Amino acid sequence: MFLPDLKFSLWADFIERDFIEGELKVLIRNGIVNGATSNPAIFKNAILTSKAYSLQLDELKNHEPKVKYEALAVYDIQKAADVLRPLYDAGDDGYVSIEVDPFLCDDAIATIEEGRRLYRTIDRPNVMIKVPATSAGYQAMEALICEGIPVNATLVFSKAQALACVKAVRNGLEQGSKKVETVISVFVSRLDRALDAELERKGIQPALTGIYNAADIYAAVEEEAVPGLRTLFASTGVKGGGLRPSYYVDELLAYHSVNTAPITTIEAFVEGGESEAKLPIDPARIEAHFARIAEAGIDLDAVIARLMTEGLDAFKTAFAEILSELG
Repeated sequence: MFLPDLKFSLWADFIERDFIEGELKVLIRNGIVNGATSNPAIFKNAILTSKAYSLQLDELKNHEPKVKYEALAVYDIQKAADVLRPLYDAGDDGYVSIEVDPFLCDDAIATIEEGRRLYRTIDRPNVMIKVPATSAGYQAMEALICEGIPVNATLVFSKAQALACVKAVRNGLEQGSKKVETVISVFVSRLDRALDAELERKGIQPALTGIYNAADIYAAVEEEAVPGLRTLFASTGVKGGGLRPSYYVDELLAYHSVNTAPITTIEAFVEGGESEAKLPIDPARIEAHFARIAEAGIDLDAVIARLMTEGLDAFKTAFAEILSELG
């Protein structure tokens, strides 16, 4: 763990073949990261821009696009899992995540089948299957966890989603017979990017809504105290707004939590030397901020629903573009 006293883990939100064999090993050796995450957008950028995939792509030239994609992704996840395995064996996370096909987000049975197949194909115990927090996704989470498969519940923007994930995790654990590590990935900065311009126009402090929303969700998840379940703060890179690069890591430092961030964000956080917990935040402060948003005529629930749709659409677009390029 990056901060053992806080039980705070720092994971790299990046996967690319050369990175796995190079910089990831250095980050692990230096005690900076103890896990990694991927998603269709990350794989799209890696596969379509890095020359590291050329040889394997040539070997796969006669296969269908999704077969090619999975072969490339599975290879990378296996390599990352192997690099992280000593941490896993030592009980220090060591997980790497891979997401199911985003086009299956509303099909529970297909998501379960794909999650199960990916986990068995990768054949590494320190792999988490990422499942989006949709109605079908909750069913899939429960089923996969029941089978002993670690799950990363992703694209969580609201407390209602998080609590539905908690219920799925608890049900899966109760029905299964194995201890399973799970995380709920709460997306942070996207909420601020969607709201801040309007908030500033209405005289409301920007760059707080994502933090307060995530803090509220974290408190709710911790209160449930489900074994092996932690909040993971995702979408923690800064894109404009004049914020310091490590803002969404600094401000969400919390006991028993994970933050997955881009490499540049991780470097800025390490250089800044933050080590004091910032969560929990006084619920009254959070409620007052949300009340100001409501009084300004902003429907936060509608914004969150839109972000969920946009998040799924973005992953679907990235996935479709990969398959098109590999066709």
